[in-house]
Amino acid sequence: MDLHLSAEQVAVRSLAADFVNREVVPHAAAWDRREAVDPGIVGKLGEVGFLGLTIAEEYGGSGGDHLAYCLVLEELGRGDSAVRGIVSVSLGLVAKSIATHGTPEQRERWLPALCSGTALGCFALTEPDSGSDAAALTTRAVRDGDDWLLTGRKTFITNGTTADVALLFARTGPGHRGITAFLVPTDSPGLTRSEIKGKLGLRGQATAELVLDAVRVPDTARLGDCGAGFKLALGTLAKGRMSVAAGCVGIAQGCLDAAVGYAGTRTQFGKPIAGHQLVQQLLAGIAVDTAAARLLVWRVADLIDRGQPFATEASMAKLFASEAAVRAANDAIQVFGGYGYIDEYPVGKYLRDARVATLYEGTSQIQQLLIGRALTGVNAF
Repeated sequence: MDLHLSAEQVAVRSLAADFVNREVVPHAAAWDRREAVDPGIVGKLGEVGFLGLTIAEEYGGSGGDHLAYCLVLEELGRGDSAVRGIVSVSLGLVAKSIATHGTPEQRERWLPALCSGTALGCFALTEPDSGSDAAALTTRAVRDGDDWLLTGRKTFITNGTTADVALLFARTGPGHRGITAFLVPTDSPGLTRSEIKGKLGLRGQATAELVLDAVRVPDTARLGDCGAGFKLALGTLAKGRMSVAAGCVGIAQGCLDAAVGYAGTRTQFGKPIAGHQLVQQLLAGIAVDTAAARLLVWRVADLIDRGQPFATEASMAKLFASEAAVRAANDAIQVFGGYGYIDEYPVGKYLRDARVATLYEGTSQIQQLLIGRALTGVNAF
């Protein structure tokens, strides 16, 4: 693995940093307070090419490799994880799944719009009684001639109220081999959406509950083979964990930047607090966690780009980076003292946004079980 970024990757990183500093950072606190990002940010993400990374140009994508993708998500995570989540889900979970598993007609229908930001996607797997045990989902798809009728309920769906298409998983038979994936337009009759408010973090991100009452879709909306949905979901989430981890690196880097800056200007006991040993200890811990998490994420991206197995490494990266981001934010608040507890400064928001990263797309405990299974060959679920 070459740890030197290519000229293209350096340019993408610089573009992302400039975009975040201009379009995201100045608004992040206000979006958090009103629990909604400016919907115009989606078009801007599309215009700059961030919603089409790794997707072939023939389908409206902007190409690039997965390391460039991670560099962009890191910068977006530094700016506002609510914005990072838009890209992680619409591109990372939905568009990439269509690019990998979709028919030519499905790719032509959805990918240009998703890559340009004129459409958004959501990933509808989680249900009220089916989170970590995704194979226990109860939403059903019943065959009706050339169509399917979908009935059930999904919850905690990122982009759920703003998406134009839902990559939705429903039961078509018994067991985990009886789950099938569908591309469901969100304006379909019988599909209703309600936004979940009052979240601890990611407050600007549209998180929704979806209710399906005999929603009719044609068999051409099926993504992949009948019964292959669970395998598709697991493969998609493995890449998604890299996306979450990259965003957590951005959170940790944002915490480090903010804490170092504050420590250099805040004076106590007659000198900047950066000159006190225990403050330096906090800063050093954040720096080490950030660097280690970044390298774990880059390893996953390198494996994907070389066509090598990566699922276990993605679990390692997601586990470490999400927990490291929580530690980084907590320690950054300690550096700020009382000022870290008000939203005039970003570190409190970083903590609230980081905390959910230890929960979604597989909790930290699920990641530990996945890693343990890979090490021992024994399933502890």
